[in-house]
Amino acid sequence: MTKSEQLANRLREVILNGTWIANTNFKDQLENLDWEIATRKFQSLNTISILAQHVHYYINGIKNLFAYGKLEIRDKYSFDFPPIESQTEWETFQNKFWDDTERLAQLIEKMTDEQLNEDFVDEKYGSYLRNINGMVEHSYYHLGQIVLVKKIIDL
Repeated sequence: MTKSEQLANRLREVILNGTWIANTNFKDQLENLDWEIATRKFQSLNTISILAQHVHYYINGIKNLFAYGKLEIRDKYSFDFPPIESQTEWETFQNKFWDDTERLAQLIEKMTDEQLNEDFVDEKYGSYLRNINGMVEHSYYHLGQIVLVKKIIDL
């Protein structure tokens, strides 16, 4: 298995289907979750829907970079989303999240070792390899938050 295939599988594990690292994944945590729970606020914590949309924001942005060659996402906008106001909106968001993740994984799989070692957009960001790994680690961080928020809300 190539390095790019391994990276693509790590992304799929955290978002779509894995249990190796956290014994769960985003799809497992979100798929059957009612939108009112996903959007329920608890004290100053981010809602489950905001955390999921935040992770998707980066996945979609990196997918678009790989597909179209332009990085258009900015950290300062990574928590700015219109409210989800129905189960249909919540499920539509999730389907886009799963589809964009799979599409990004497919794009990552096609990368050569040389491409993985190239600078990511700008030298200051490091390599594509570093940024893809960082995105996976970032996703696990927020997956842990989602698990905890769900437990708090269920108390």
